[in-house]
Amino acid sequence: MPQIPEKIHELTVGQLSARSGAAVSALHFYEAKGLISSRRTTGNQRRYSRDALRRVAFVRAAQRVGIPLATIRDALAELPEERTPNHEDWARLSEAWRSELDERIKQLGRLRDHLSDCIGCGCLSLETCVLSNPDDVFGERMTGSRLLPERRNAPEPKEKRSA
Repeated sequence: MPQIPEKIHELTVGQLSARSGAAVSALHFYEAKGLISSRRTTGNQRRYSRDALRRVAFVRAAQRVGIPLATIRDALAELPEERTPNHEDWARLSEAWRSELDERIKQLGRLRDHLSDCIGCGCLSLETCVLSNPDDVFGERMTGSRLLPERRNAPEPKEKRSA
């Protein structure tokens, strides 16, 4: 890993990539999503402050455990003056994310169990298959697209109105 002298307070995108292990394209993506920021030189080159290393490490660790980027961005935005996350921040945020992760783990367990059922059946029935049609509440009340809103007081067909 390349060492960057302490007197250097800003990093190029290449230096940040080499030190963080994130691809340059990932760093550009993180910046576009508001997870990290840079300033531009007179030659229009990106320069990142050294604290971007910790922010990238924070983002990558949160992604590794399955936290969506939007949730990570919101968490970083809550930090005072958009400072670099520290140990206490990670502890607080990871505790808040724990219940979300526990719920996802339960959902994955249910999907895994249903997958075993489906391997034995193989029907993929749109009426009864829990993988093709999970928790089909609307199907019990009406037919058609699930996204089609129910119409109350639907207008009468034109033929009946003109008669």
